[in-house]
Amino acid sequence: MKSSVTSMNTVFKSISPVIALIFFQSSAWAVCADDWLDVDEVRDGGNIELRATNLKEFPITYTMRVRTRGLATDGPKTVTGTLEGEQSQLVMVLREEEDQRSGRYRVFCEWTIGDKDANHDDDLLYRFPYADEKSYRVLQGYGSRFSHTGLEKYAIDFKMDVGTPVHAARSGVVARVVESNEKGCWEDGCGKFANYMVVLHDDGTTGEYYHLKKDGALIDVGERVLAGQEIALSGNTGHTTMPHLHFAVYRAASWGNTQSIPVRFLSAEGVVSSPRSGRRYEATDTDAARNKS
Repeated sequence: MKSSVTSMNTVFKSISPVIALIFFQSSAWAVCADDWLDVDEVRDGGNIELRATNLKEFPITYTMRVRTRGLATDGPKTVTGTLEGEQSQLVMVLREEEDQRSGRYRVFCEWTIGDKDANHDDDLLYRFPYADEKSYRVLQGYGSRFSHTGLEKYAIDFKMDVGTPVHAARSGVVARVVESNEKGCWEDGCGKFANYMVVLHDDGTTGEYYHLKKDGALIDVGERVLAGQEIALSGNTGHTTMPHLHFAVYRAASWGNTQSIPVRFLSAEGVVSSPRSGRRYEATDTDAARNKS
């Protein structure tokens, strides 16, 4: 089971218009920040501009919400947008309401890797995420009721022993790696112990590989991988009941969520449109599978 690749920060600010005008005019203050997303306030007279900046080279989709007292906003108070690598943009402006001596606001932010408007080619054929001529039993296919519902409807769990080589299902750039954990469990909160790799595809979707072995990443962030390339070692970390690989292709959504999308796979037998629980599918190279499809 996947745990979301997100970050959330909140801040509560109290504003005195006179002090803001005299001491903080045109100054920037971070109100929502981590290693990926930075939201700054810039005060100009009685106005407060909230600007979001992507600190990494990969696109992220963020959601920002403000709660205000004594302040009005230009436009909606909840905004979801995509920032390209190292891009900065003005998200909203807060203005003093008439007859208000002071105002307050609170900011909530969450993000995930990828583009919310990613245009996926549904005719694209993926490789199975393991070595050619190998096959592994599907523990959960599309729509499995145990945990592959809702946002995870189109995820797949493959039964794999710890240390099994994991191969890229599609070419892309490694955008994020977590490999420092060694615990697997099923209680609430176990998701934070997951090791995983996020591969950013050229169309803005992501291929995500979860429950990897501790120190099991074989590729560094920023490196490009080719479909079929060995990239990691499977494990049993995070929210899990047994060793397996969780794989899915995702489109970024609001509030740090990712929506799994259905993809088709190449196999030695041909094209697999909907991997089924209990089945085994032999991986093969692209040309061989296309000749049988």
